[in-house]
Amino acid sequence: MADDSGSDSFEDEGISSEDILDVIEFEEDENENPEALAGEMGEMDLEPGDHGNFSEDDDDDDDGAMAGIDDLPDDADVCFKEHSASVFSCDVDPKTSSLVVTGGEDDKAFVWNISDGQKVFECTGHKDSVTCVAFSSDSELLATGDMSGVIKVWKIANKSEIWSFDCSDLEWITWHPVAHVLLAGTADGNVWMWKIPTGDCKTMQGPGLQTTTGKILLDGKRCCAGYEDGSLRVWDLKDASVSQSFTGQSAHSGGVTSLACHHEGSLVMSGSVDGTAKILNPNNGKVIATFSVGDSNSDDSNSVEAVGFCNSLPLAAVGSLNGFLTIWDISTQKLRNQCKHEAGIVRLQWDLSSPMVYTSCLDGSVRLWDGRSGQLLTLWSGHVAEILDMTLTRDGNSLVTASGDSTARVFTVNKPDR
Repeated sequence: MADDSGSDSFEDEGISSEDILDVIEFEEDENENPEALAGEMGEMDLEPGDHGNFSEDDDDDDDGAMAGIDDLPDDADVCFKEHSASVFSCDVDPKTSSLVVTGGEDDKAFVWNISDGQKVFECTGHKDSVTCVAFSSDSELLATGDMSGVIKVWKIANKSEIWSFDCSDLEWITWHPVAHVLLAGTADGNVWMWKIPTGDCKTMQGPGLQTTTGKILLDGKRCCAGYEDGSLRVWDLKDASVSQSFTGQSAHSGGVTSLACHHEGSLVMSGSVDGTAKILNPNNGKVIATFSVGDSNSDDSNSVEAVGFCNSLPLAAVGSLNGFLTIWDISTQKLRNQCKHEAGIVRLQWDLSSPMVYTSCLDGSVRLWDGRSGQLLTLWSGHVAEILDMTLTRDGNSLVTASGDSTARVFTVNKPDR
């Protein structure tokens, strides 16, 4: 899923693509042969979608979260079925919210219409599972990446490949919010940055540990990367140096799984397999808060898989594999609500302008919660296997999900009161 935090904020700040490219300063002599370098670095009423027999308090099903899921109705408006294996990743074009890209275990990526599921074109040439897909902020370009490290960029207008690169095993990709600059993190710990389509390149060489996730900060001049040892580093994109690091006691005790940037730019939140989420200040390197999630008496994994900041209230959401969505008050650092799911949470996303949060789960369902009260508002079903990725369209009208059942689905959002 692409990082959709910040592009509107960039415009509000008057930061242009030219400004960013001037700051980043790709220089030809920094990496004269990027390919060679790659080789070296080796009780509540639900809205429509309610299915009657659903109960958040029913924990007596010993047959697992997937029991009876085949009997659930399909609330999706569109189901895309071109993939022949699990669908790992999805994104929606931010400009018009009309195109979807999905990547799967079948080594394929497809671009298709969100309105009817009709295929627009296939992104060919991948050698392994396509785990990373992302549209550029202007929806002109699309990046697809597979586990083997093959990254391709496509021009949407003529459905053509305009750039490709082969690095080490790929972990994540993200576009700069205002420029045709692509960042990627690899299993060898490096963060790559390219200007597209020229391919001018910089490399931020990490600590030799897998970089698991990354986000570009609101100023457009830095990015934050998380690593498998629980550490995080804030990189200056201009000189490829570390401006802040969270290591030792300030780091997680397990690998970083997820990152989110506050819409005002002053905070970053990270989630980890150690069952904690941290709120960090990327400007001074201080840890503002550490949140522990779930039930300490539970045998389930507490791994935090998703984190996010609310745009309209000082709230933070944390989703974990034990099925708990926890809502925290940032100013008091107190737990505000704890919402129990029937299965592990894979993704979460706040509504764009209200304190409502969407969650997608291993039981194949999507839920909408009121972050202020913890009330479940809506449940959408349709998938018959776990959801692996989810994205909310920029216009806030639809949710797109990718699943282990080899399909992607589009659900119409009953917009919460904003």
